Amino acid sequence: MKRTRKIAALAAVVVAASGLTACSAGSDSSNGPITVSILESKQIGIDSVKKQIPGFEAAMKKQGKNIKVKLVGDILTDPQLVTKITQQFIAGQAPDVIDLGDSMVPGFAGAGYLAPQDDYLAKWDGWDHYFPQIKKAMVRQDGKIYALVHDTGVQNFFYRKDLLTKYGVDTTQPATWDDMISRLEQIKAKNGNLPPIVIPAGTAWGGGSWAEGFQPILAGVDQNYYSLKTGKWDLKSPGWLPTFNLYSDLVTKGLLPVQDLENPNPWEPTKYKKFPAGKLQVSAQGTWGWKFDWGPGGATPIPDLETKVDTWQYPAMDAGGKTYGWSGLGSSYGIAAKSQHKEAAMLLAEYLSSGVPLADQLVASGAAPVRDDIANIKPFSGEPKLVQAGKDLASSLYVPTGDGSEQIAQAVANATESILQGKATGQQAYDAFVKDATDLLGPALVK
Repeated sequence: MKRTRKIAALAAVVVAASGLTACSAGSDSSNGPITVSILESKQIGIDSVKKQIPGFEAAMKKQGKNIKVKLVGDILTDPQLVTKITQQFIAGQAPDVIDLGDSMVPGFAGAGYLAPQDDYLAKWDGWDHYFPQIKKAMVRQDGKIYALVHDTGVQNFFYRKDLLTKYGVDTTQPATWDDMISRLEQIKAKNGNLPPIVIPAGTAWGGGSWAEGFQPILAGVDQNYYSLKTGKWDLKSPGWLPTFNLYSDLVTKGLLPVQDLENPNPWEPTKYKKFPAGKLQVSAQGTWGWKFDWGPGGATPIPDLETKVDTWQYPAMDAGGKTYGWSGLGSSYGIAAKSQHKEAAMLLAEYLSSGVPLADQLVASGAAPVRDDIANIKPFSGEPKLVQAGKDLASSLYVPTGDGSEQIAQAVANATESILQGKATGQQAYDAFVKDATDLLGPALVK
């Protein structure tokens, strides 16, 4: 999974929990200096924000604002972050600004732990530069925005262009999944009869089986499986069965590395070993792969990466459909509802989400921009693959979801596991998924 792999790839610098204190007393209009705290739970965020603090403080001073920043670094996995920050929200001791993964925002917002940001964003000149689909995706079920997204990614299929060229396999964009499967079968016939593609599936991959595997394919068939308006999941929506059938087809034809997907850490033998070694030629992968997985400082660097590797968009399920990338909301800045310095906290969030500070962060994290005015700003402008990812956002799909996402992820993982084990066809997996998801979600979340 993306965020888990990031953590594994980075050195951990842990700051004691006692460092996570409440914001300083007083209001934003006080004459004395204001100190706002910001929590970063990933080393890359700690390094990036630390670098930008002097510039922010200087910019505020020019505006006549005496604002200081306290960086709180605490290296945590996502579950650890949720547990710890929840306790701090309840106690009124959360930092003013919290860098959160988007999947955490609905729960925290629904619990009243995050402050709405709409009034601040409406006055910010940077808001006009955000891509329309990103702005729309940030709106929660109650019509408000609770976290300012500062990065995103586009997921496509990364493929070994050098090897496909050697095998004589067409490297142009596959139009449909039939085209894709035909090429995968050609690759398999050339590579020693090895499974040529990895798509997250099964229980070992955890939530990634849904978020990085199943959902991007599902969205290409059907985008009405969840309604933000009603907060309900439509388990009879027409995209579920074709997607389960596709997984079944890939397994039946020996195109997915079933044994590797049953590994406790399935991304290690596939994305970290076989793809770099050329023993697996196609991988579902996000923008971050250019940095964290296969870049010079990544988990398993591929020499001459941009020469050897290229990307395809997701093919359409049927002829006549459009190819597409899958995007999502990445990390975002939430403001604690009990913060005594919300205005100053938003100024910090907006500064970090603009210009050179944002360009630096995007390059460090291997992310795509969420706004239209970053492509020509250094150092981002020197990263052609990331610049292209920003352009790809225009044709990418994203389906915002809410309550029940974790339950859906669990049900998808269970159902695809049964396909991997050869215990279910696509239809049988779908039927089991509907029963499992219905039980896990409860009647309130099912259409």
